Amino acid sequence: MFSMPALNVLVSRLVFLLIGAPIHEWAHAWSAYELGDDTASMAGRLTLNPLAHLDAIGTILILLTGFGWAKPVPVNPYRMRVEARTGMAISAFAGPVSNFLLAMICAIPFRLGLLSYADPRLLPQMLVEIASVSLGLGLFNLLPIYPLDGEKVLMGLLPREMGDMLLSLRPFSPYILMGVIGLGIASTLIGIIFRPIWMALFF
Repeated sequence: MFSMPALNVLVSRLVFLLIGAPIHEWAHAWSAYELGDDTASMAGRLTLNPLAHLDAIGTILILLTGFGWAKPVPVNPYRMRVEARTGMAISAFAGPVSNFLLAMICAIPFRLGLLSYADPRLLPQMLVEIASVSLGLGLFNLLPIYPLDGEKVLMGLLPREMGDMLLSLRPFSPYILMGVIGLGIASTLIGIIFRPIWMALFF
């Protein structure tokens, strides 16, 4: 049987799956569409319907650990009205931005004094958990390692020669990503950035 805190966390992560994960993927699709690429729209991904976005394994992991993924949105940067790498960077960045905006929205009742961070009831704890998962996933996705969004964002910012060097690392990216996670580098970096943002949002 679940304890009440554990049940609150599970419900919160389920709500995130129904709201936060679809918003992240929709943001990718919407930004690409606004730039002229209707690939995601034609694939039925320009929607907030969670059934269009959720991945089975990623969903289970989010429920169990607070960390997981949804199905990647198909994007064709060569159909955009801007330079391909710039368009891809904008579309990629839109996903984490949506996570940060969701975390900010969850923090508003606390900043206005309407809810207390220490309140054990479901609503405040749900908002805290959704904000935490949103912020953590947004920061993780900005790591500049393929297939994470941060790699595409960085590629759009770098000069073409340096972007080509980053692109050449893609075959090795799964091993780099596993190493960064396994050695705790990812969690350390995210933790360093996470805390000041968290404090600014809730205190």
